Amino acid sequence: MTPPPDIPRSVIEPTTVVLTEDDRHVVRALAEALSGDPGALIDTPEWVAAARDLSCTLPLHLREAIRRFQRDPGEEGVLVVSGLPVDADRLPPTPSESGSVERHPTTSTASIALTALQLGDITAFRQEKGGALVQNIVPVPGREDFQGNEGSAPLKMHIENGFHPHRPDYVSLLCLRNDHEDVAALRTASIRRALPLVSDRSREVLAQQRFITHPPRSFGDSAGPAEPASVLSGHPDDPDVQVDFACTEPLDEEAKQALAELDHAFDRSARTFTLRTGDLAIVDNRITLHGRTAFRARYDGRDRWLHRVSVHVDSRRTRPVRSLDGDVLG
Repeated sequence: MTPPPDIPRSVIEPTTVVLTEDDRHVVRALAEALSGDPGALIDTPEWVAAARDLSCTLPLHLREAIRRFQRDPGEEGVLVVSGLPVDADRLPPTPSESGSVERHPTTSTASIALTALQLGDITAFRQEKGGALVQNIVPVPGREDFQGNEGSAPLKMHIENGFHPHRPDYVSLLCLRNDHEDVAALRTASIRRALPLVSDRSREVLAQQRFITHPPRSFGDSAGPAEPASVLSGHPDDPDVQVDFACTEPLDEEAKQALAELDHAFDRSARTFTLRTGDLAIVDNRITLHGRTAFRARYDGRDRWLHRVSVHVDSRRTRPVRSLDGDVLG
């Protein structure tokens, strides 16, 4: 599971799919079909069902890549799709309000939904941004140091909603525009690459229920108290990981040391790459953490702007917490 010794880590890239011109035309036509009605609402069963049906007609090249990634996310646990239709010259100003979401379909929101629905069901949490299915990642004035999607300081590595028993299986991030200086970058680190750097004893400790991952501040006080859990679970040679280095608390000194060792291992094996307009990063949230480098927000309508969508693979697993069999958990 470690990189071959004769291949430097620096050349191990996330799996990347670059859409051809023909592919882009197909995706754009599908996205425009989904966004043609200005009165439509993304957060309705009818719109999601239409998007699910149309996603089956995405270019074969793209569907094959997503299916392969779903079966095996590789060492990095990240799939990058480059060339999705985002009309950079026609984008409105970057939102700057807290809790920013997308309610009406656009070419970009349709594009992220179409690709995400080839992985599973797009979902959201009622306590976070009102349960909107497509959420904006934008800097908000006065929140520069916030450890969450509204900040611009370095964002610590984390599993999305790591505190939650029904955390997403995948997180999709579509770049509409990067920051002014083009320095904001996505950081990812997979347990598949970090695990060989962790001692046997620390692996044992990390697999025990000696940690509490608290809800992020974006959930407010509505999430309830978190319960002790392990950081590693599943097969010991290829485990899932559940940690947020801004919110995970070790419950004893040995657990603290093991968590620090894991943090160092993730830092050593992390990758940093820049998303630009039309780039989509799909992160396997079961094995790969993500974070962000710092940037300077200007709040002039041209700041960094991403769409975010969460995906669950098994809708039956989340059915007890989805009212009316809808797409919102909680």
